[in-house]
Amino acid sequence: MVIPTQELTRLSSARTTCIGLQEWLDASLVQPTSEESLNSTSTTNRLRPIYLVEGKHDSDRETAIGRVPVISKNGTPLMPCTSSKARKLLAQNKATKKRNKLGLFYIQLHFDPKLPVTQPLAIGVDPGTKFEGFSVVGNVETVVNIMSEAVTWVKKKVAQRRNARRTRRKRKTRRRKCKKNRLKNQTRIPPSTKARWDAKLRIITQLCTIIPIKYAVVEDIKAVTKNYQKRWNTNFSPLEVGKLYFYTELQKLKLTVILAQGNETKKLRELLGLKKKKSKSKPIFETHCIDAWVIAAAITGTQYPTTKSLYYVTPLQFHRRQLHRYNCSQGGIRKRYGGTISLGLKRGTLVKHSNYGLCYIGGYTHNKRLSLHSAETGKRLTQNGKKEECTILTRISFRTQFLSPVNRE
Repeated sequence: MVIPTQELTRLSSARTTCIGLQEWLDASLVQPTSEESLNSTSTTNRLRPIYLVEGKHDSDRETAIGRVPVISKNGTPLMPCTSSKARKLLAQNKATKKRNKLGLFYIQLHFDPKLPVTQPLAIGVDPGTKFEGFSVVGNVETVVNIMSEAVTWVKKKVAQRRNARRTRRKRKTRRRKCKKNRLKNQTRIPPSTKARWDAKLRIITQLCTIIPIKYAVVEDIKAVTKNYQKRWNTNFSPLEVGKLYFYTELQKLKLTVILAQGNETKKLRELLGLKKKKSKSKPIFETHCIDAWVIAAAITGTQYPTTKSLYYVTPLQFHRRQLHRYNCSQGGIRKRYGGTISLGLKRGTLVKHSNYGLCYIGGYTHNKRLSLHSAETGKRLTQNGKKEECTILTRISFRTQFLSPVNRE
């Protein structure tokens, strides 16, 4: 299956070094008008290209948190501001605290700026098997770093559903006639592949609603090839099908998609003097976010990451409603299982409880009490929560934990 996409831009014409960036940057990345933005950090009319110099990270300028996203009264993303500027706007009652479906904090102004000016920010995406990295970078500042767990459980769930369906249909009982296969002769993506790439799209979509992102720089992964198997190598590999679907959806978000090769990412890291950790499961900047930051910085011209703090994001699993569980409880009783509604509220709704603070709704009990879980760790806090004690904030699809190396030290 081939998914048609527009012509994608490569990070460099030779696909090996970043020297070819200069002409591309001069031709396309032009700063908007000189009107000062909400938090202007640019002193030049053009985004600075990256040069072949020895890059060193300035640890004195590292901050515990990146920039705070800002949107206008009508919901238009503006340039992110510093935390001190955000506190000042909140103290002057010019903005309101908000959270999106990722659980990220941002502020919404009570007014619309007359001449809002935004810089073309870039988001770097480092796809992975179990963990993935995202980094939003401007021409000077690092806005946000995200390390996310990949969706890996869909293949197992689809197999369980298939086995349960076959078991039901093999029973000797009266049943309706078999329906026609609605998916026959239709272009479709395997469920596990689609779920994996859709998780990345949800993260990027939520970031685009609060940050004015213009460029999406993705590390172009390659599928394992097979000898004398042309159709597999070009069409039927899950990686090839998934990434083409991903690029198409990014273009629908009106993002300029730029592809980077693995060897380009490595050379850019060495160019800037950054080192990557081998242990990929550690929730630190040097595992996955560093690659995402490097390829995004190659577009905006940033010389070093101003913050190494990150948000560790875990997708929430919602179980579909089942009439019967696979295994009965004691006495042959089948318990209620699955569903996404708990006492009229969606599961995954982020609430602020009077005793437990920030948490989300997981389920409910027969005595009409809510099960509340920690918004950071996912640990169940109580099964005896009352609906009237919860202040509803928003509905989340991920639980987010903020990790800062500055605070640890």
